Amino acid sequence: MPREAFSETTYNDRADSTSQQSAPPHIIVRFPVSGRTLPADHGYALYGALARKLPALHETRWLGIELISGIAWGQGIIALPNRNAALKLRLPADHFGAVLPLAGQRLDIGGHPITLGIPIAHPLTPAASLYARFVTIKKFTEPEPFLEAAQRQIEELGITATLEMPTDEQHHFRRRILKIKSTTIVGFSVAAHDLSENASLNLQAHGIGGRRVMGCGLFNPIASKQTMEKPI
Repeated sequence: MPREAFSETTYNDRADSTSQQSAPPHIIVRFPVSGRTLPADHGYALYGALARKLPALHETRWLGIELISGIAWGQGIIALPNRNAALKLRLPADHFGAVLPLAGQRLDIGGHPITLGIPIAHPLTPAASLYARFVTIKKFTEPEPFLEAAQRQIEELGITATLEMPTDEQHHFRRRILKIKSTTIVGFSVAAHDLSENASLNLQAHGIGGRRVMGCGLFNPIASKQTMEKPI
């Protein structure tokens, strides 16, 4: 990929609530994944691999890419499950055709090969409580100012919700780290509660913060307490 493919403008938070609120319905496109291991911090490498296979994804504003879940295996490495490993893309329904060429592609994620299968698309499911494992908001790296900035962003989307920053067993806020070459990006886990159906779908569709093509700022329904405790 050309060096300019990951310019700062790719990562910056972009506020455009008017265009977001008028956007078409969003879907999740699930690609089965075959492979053995991945770097635990693979958001940047995954986006790069996808954009190399499909250059139209470079700097797109409509795409969200979820990290691929796995089990902690070694230092900085996760093992993929033998069944049900998946890459999930979040996008407007009318862009479904744009990602179909990824089916069958073999990707190199930081030296770890994976292969994508035939995708299945399904609509977002509303839930009163949502969870984002990693939210990053530019220039906000401390818990209290970060939470205030997150609140402002959901209000810009016209969303009413109670935001929470979950803590670990030691009652520390879940500070997350994303590596982009020599740059370290800091963020936090965020939960949103008391959402209406429309607000839930809106937040899942658009998320908050930046770097959504690298797994950040994407909310999913909280199925159980364990949803917020999964390490990867």
